[in-house]
Formats: sequence, structure tokens, C-alpha cells
Amino acid sequence: MVVTTTPSIRSLVAKLQTSYPHVQFVAGNSFCWSSDGSQVTYLADHDDAALLLLHELAHGLLEHAQYDRDIHLLQMERMAWDEARTLATLFDVAYDEEIRESALDSYRQWLHDRSSCPDCTTNGLQTEKTTYTCLACRQTWRVNEARVCGLRRWRL
Repeated sequence: MVVTTTPSIRSLVAKLQTSYPHVQFVAGNSFCWSSDGSQVTYLADHDDAALLLLHELAHGLLEHAQYDRDIHLLQMERMAWDEARTLATLFDVAYDEEIRESALDSYRQWLHDRSSCPDCTTNGLQTEKTTYTCLACRQTWRVNEARVCGLRRWRL
């Protein structure tokens, strides 16, 4: 394994702006990719800012915009982490598998929680973007987005 140092976030952002002039990099309160404005928002004073910034840029380079099913979001996250690994090599940023797995675990938990039946707790089948049906008890429920807020489930 090649040991790399993590550049200062300002230095990295400057390199990324030069390499990807079609992407806008904006310091903010969180890490996110917005396909609407081709914008990466990043939290400059986070311990893992460089790697998380590359992960969000990876979403943009992979043209991630929408997803139809929750499992597709998890797939996009995995792909973005794979691309972030490549970017980390290009921009001399340390890549940490534990950060990747922790981030993916949060999405796996999100998916599990959304798909858990509010009646019998069996995992259900997603039938629409925000609707699930339990295969065990036939309960149907709707969920909110809940990626950055508390999960809500409503029985239908």
C-alpha cells in the first residue's frame, strides 16, 4: 500500500477546480453533490475533508443525479467510493477503507430501517420510490427521504 499525505483542503480544492472547471466547489455545512448546479459542497474543517470531498466529486464525475429505488442509492454510493479511491491516488490523498465502510454502513442501515415493516419488523419490498409492502403481513407503508433527518413511516 502506498502511503500518502493529505493535502490541505484549500490546496486540494484549488487543484480540483483546475482539473474540473465544470464543477463548482463551495464550502458549507455538510458534504454533498448537487447535480442541478454541478456543485460539490464540503465541510472544510472535517478531519476527513479531503477524502469526503473526493467522494462527492466522484458522484459528479459519475453523473449521479436521481435514483428510483433505495438499493440504487446504495449502489451509487459504492460506485462513488470506488471512484474516490482512484481520485485519491491522482491527488495524493490518503484513502481509508474504514471511512468508506462506515459511510456505506450508514446507507445500509438507512435502507434496512426504511424497509422494516412498522407492524411485524420483517423487511419489506420497495414498490415505489417511497412505498414498501411487507411480504410477511402485507402491511403497506410510506417513508420520508430521511437521509439527513429522522426516519418516518406511515401505514397506508
